[in-house]
Formats: sequence, structure tokens, C-alpha cells
Amino acid sequence: MSADDRDDLPAVTVVVVNHDAGPLLGDCLRAAVAQARQVVLVDNASAAGPLEEVLTAFADEPRLEVVRSPANVGFAAGSNRGAALAREPVLLFLNPDCILAAGAVRALLAPFVDATVGMTGGLLTDVAGCEQGGSRRAVPTPWRSFVRAFGLSRFAGRWPKLFSDYDLHRRPLPAGPIDVEAVSGACAMVSRRSLDDVGPWDEGFFLHCEDLDLCMRFRGRGWRILFVPSARALHHRGMCGRARPLFVEWHKHAGMIRFYGKHFRHQYPLGLMGLVFVGVWLRFGGITVRELVRWTRRTVS
Repeated sequence: MSADDRDDLPAVTVVVVNHDAGPLLGDCLRAAVAQARQVVLVDNASAAGPLEEVLTAFADEPRLEVVRSPANVGFAAGSNRGAALAREPVLLFLNPDCILAAGAVRALLAPFVDATVGMTGGLLTDVAGCEQGGSRRAVPTPWRSFVRAFGLSRFAGRWPKLFSDYDLHRRPLPAGPIDVEAVSGACAMVSRRSLDDVGPWDEGFFLHCEDLDLCMRFRGRGWRILFVPSARALHHRGMCGRARPLFVEWHKHAGMIRFYGKHFRHQYPLGLMGLVFVGVWLRFGGITVRELVRWTRRTVS
């Protein structure tokens, strides 16, 4: 691609934080470098062999910058490291198992003509083309999480304000960008101006809930968050953590505890928050038992 062609690309830096995404990383980078002026890959101590294969394929790509960490420092810390190297005024944080469709970056960028917009998120789909949960969502407050856990969302038709689920993907797809409380960190675009105002990703989160935390802080500072249905991306959810499911689940539940404690401990009675925390760890215990049973069955067979 010539210098003139690069100048025609959107003034966006794509930040990809990778840990053992394997061949999917190559597909992710290929789609990203075709749509943005700069791509920063932050690798969190991936296995050398598969990573080297991908990097060799991009050895002559001038718009790709690679930073390699000696340890897995987590998504938030990796995102901050990538953001520090960004040269463009807009950043797109993208998971390595997320493949942008043609035109996705321009679609995500378009709403930023409105100075009140701080973040946009794309439509994440599975391999069948179905929208995944998390692309557009309400914030999972302790009450909303309780509603979901006990199946009370079936009453949302009669009492929507009380029993609505926090995932919105079952609702009809909007015709254009709409305001939402949160989008997925797997494909989230922010302006440098808004990120500087809100502050960096919270590195106290290792793997999950850091995107919800960032969305809460954006809205707390008055920035709008938009879901853009025309910005599509194929998301191979969970590919980076399939080899270590309990490691992922531990950090997911630890992230929930940190998120609830950080944003809701002053809004809910202490006893209720205690029940929420107990519920989170009971859920983790149930998942641990399930995974151990699966491991035992595979070992025996």
C-alpha cells in the first residue's frame, strides 16, 4: 500500500491485546491494517511458535507495531500500553479473536462528528451471523444480575423497568446508531479526547468487566456511548481462554466483584452487597465443579 493510500484510511489506531489467539490473530490484523492508519499489537507472553508464524506474515507491514510483554499483564494493562503508542486521534480497542468486516472502522468513526460522543461499539456476531450478547447492553447492576440469575426477566413484558435483562441483543436491530449504557470491549472505539478526560483502563481488572468499568466512567463524565449496527465484526468468543477455562472464570468472577464494589457499594445496602458477593463466588464454585467433572471424564476415557 502506497503512502497516498494510507492517507486515505481513517485516522484511527487499532489496539489489539493478544494472548495465544493463534491463527485468528492473523485474520484480525489483516482486517485491521486494511482499515486504519496504525495498528498496535500488544502481545501478553503468547507461545512463541504460533505468534512468530503470524508476525512473519506481517514482517513488511509498516503500519503494524508490535510490543511484546514478558508476562501476561492482562487486557486493561495491555490496552493502556497500546494506547500510549497510538499516534491517531481515535483508538479502536479490538480483541484478537475479532475480525472486522469491510467498512467497520469508518462506520464506528462516523458518529464522532458529534462532540458529545466518546465511545462507539460494533455489532459482534458469531459464525452463523447471529448477534452476540454484549454488543449492546445495559449496565449489569446487582439488581439486573439478580433478575437474570433467577429468570425474572420473563416478567419484563409487564414490568420492563423492573425486570429487564441487561443484554439487549434479543431486541430488534436498530436502523442506525443508538445510545446505550455499554458496549463490548472486544470492539470499542474511543476518541483520544474522551479517553484523556476519563482516564486509562483500570488495571485492577485483569480480564473481564474492565469494559463495563470504562463505560461507567465515560457516562459518569457525560460522554455518550453509541451502538453502531452497521459496524460488523465476527467474534470467535473465548478462543484465547479455551485452554485454561478455570483461569478465565476466576478472573471473570474477580472482575465482577471489583466492578460491583467499585460502582455500587454506596448505592446498595451492605447486606445486599454481601449476598451479591456470595452469589458470585457460589457461581464460580459451581463452574469449578462442572469443569472438574469434565476433566475427570476426559481423563478416564
